[in-house]
Amino acid sequence: MTNTATNLFSPVKLGDLELPNRFIMAPLTRTRAPGHLPNALMAEYYSQRASGGLLITECTMVKEGTSAFGDDPGIYSQEQIEGWKLTTNAVHEKGGRIFMQIWHAGRACHPLLNGGKEAVSASAIAIDGETHTPEGKQAYTVPRALTVDEIKEIVGDFRQAAINAKEAGFDGVEIHGANGYLIDQFLRESANQRTDEYGGSLENRSRFLMEILEAVTEVMGSGRVGLRLSPLNSFNSMKEGDAAAWTRYLCEQLNRFDLAYLHLMRTDFFGTHDVEPVKIAREAYKGHLMVNMGYTAEEANEAISGGQADSVAFGKAFIANPDLVERVKADAELNEPNPNTFYSAGKEGYTDYPFMTA
Repeated sequence: MTNTATNLFSPVKLGDLELPNRFIMAPLTRTRAPGHLPNALMAEYYSQRASGGLLITECTMVKEGTSAFGDDPGIYSQEQIEGWKLTTNAVHEKGGRIFMQIWHAGRACHPLLNGGKEAVSASAIAIDGETHTPEGKQAYTVPRALTVDEIKEIVGDFRQAAINAKEAGFDGVEIHGANGYLIDQFLRESANQRTDEYGGSLENRSRFLMEILEAVTEVMGSGRVGLRLSPLNSFNSMKEGDAAAWTRYLCEQLNRFDLAYLHLMRTDFFGTHDVEPVKIAREAYKGHLMVNMGYTAEEANEAISGGQADSVAFGKAFIANPDLVERVKADAELNEPNPNTFYSAGKEGYTDYPFMTA
C-alpha cells in the first residue's frame, strides 16, 4: 500500500532505536586509521554527519592480521576501543546514533598487508586479479581453507568484537555479510566448495553466518544488530547460480532473529542485475528492510512511500554532503564527491566538504 505521507523524513523504529528520519549513512571504507587505530579525525568525520537517522561505520576488523585495505580500523584491542569512544561520544553529543560494521575480509586479505600472515577462506580459491599492497599491485593469494575449529574461533572473534563495540559506546553493530568478504565467501557457491557441515547446501553454507548472528545477538540484543547482504554483487569474484532462491532462503531464516534491520544491496557494484532482490526480501523478510545502491532522494522517497523499503542507505552522497538531510529537505544543490580522495589520507575529501550556507 502506498503511503505518500511516509518518506525519508518520517521517524521510524529500527530495533531498539527510534530514528528521527530514514536517511542512513552506508558503511564506507575511507582508510583514515593508520595503524588500524580510530582517531580524532574520524570522530570529526562521523559527527559532521550526525543528522542522519543512523550512521554505520566503515568495515572494522574483528581480528588482528585481517586487513584488506591497509589503514582500515579494528575493534580487537583496548587502544582501539578507546579510540572509537572519540567517535561515539562526538556523534552522541550531536544527538546522532551510530552502529559499527564488524568484518573479517577472509581471502581479500593480502599477506603483504598483514605481516606475512596467510589469507583464509571457506575454500582454497583465490580472488581473480590484483589488490593494492605496500609493494604495489599484487595478485591475490590462494587462501587456506579454514578448519572447523578455526571457524568456531572466528565466531568467537565476532562475539568479542560486539562486546568491544558495546564498550566503545556504539548503539549497535552491523554484521558485514556482503561484497565477497569472509561471511559472503561461505554463503556463495563460487567461493565455497566445502564438503563438511559448512558447505554444499544453502543451509550448510549459511551455518557460519547463523552462528555469528547467534553469538552477536546474545551480546548486543537482537534489536541492536543489523546484517548487510549483497545477493547480486560480483565484486571479489563472487557468483551464485540462483540469486533469487538464495535471497528468499536467507530472508526466511533471518526472521527468527528479530534483527534491528536487514541491509540489502539491490544490485552489483558494476550495475548489472537480472533479479529483483528487494522485491523478494520484502515478501520473505518480516523486519525492517534497509536498501542501498544508487538511490536518489526522489527514488528513495518512492521506495519508502510505496512500501518497498523502510529506510535507504546513501554512500557517496554522504561522503560529499555532511548535511545531506538538511540539503535534501531544502532542495539545495548537493556537493559532488571526489573519487580521488575516497581512500587517501588526511582531511582532504574527508572532513572538508562544505556545509550548506544559510
